[in-house]
Amino acid sequence: MVIRPAVPRAAALLGALLAGLLLLLTGCATSGAGNGSSPGAPGSTATAAAASPGASGVPSWARGMPVVAVARLPVQARDTLQLIDAGGPFPYRQDGTVFANRERLLPRQPRGHYHEYTVPTPGSPDRGARRLVTGESRETYYTDDHYRTFKAVLR
Repeated sequence: MVIRPAVPRAAALLGALLAGLLLLLTGCATSGAGNGSSPGAPGSTATAAAASPGASGVPSWARGMPVVAVARLPVQARDTLQLIDAGGPFPYRQDGTVFANRERLLPRQPRGHYHEYTVPTPGSPDRGARRLVTGESRETYYTDDHYRTFKAVLR
């Protein structure tokens, strides 16, 4: 009987995992936003690694949370981003109000740092559950479940 060490197999697995992580961090692997999937589930968005300070394409404020590229957001969210960048006009009086981050899912910042904007939901009789939250440093977060979860938006 020949006993082979498991080191080459473990090294190959580690190499594959690192290659996959590199793809996620460089933005080559994202999936659709607004598809109802949860982070970590098949088809969900990538999660930025907190332990990679030099990761290209992932700003420090986005590390450790699910991320989504602007192009993968619903069209209504992209339209809302254009309104935010243009300074309005906004369709809802609540748009641009201070977001208090009571859920503490976003990085802690002083009150007034974050502002929220409605992302219209077709067919919804009210504002719906989708929002964009922006920070003073132009960081942007998307939620499609009324602040239960957030994805960092990579612009």
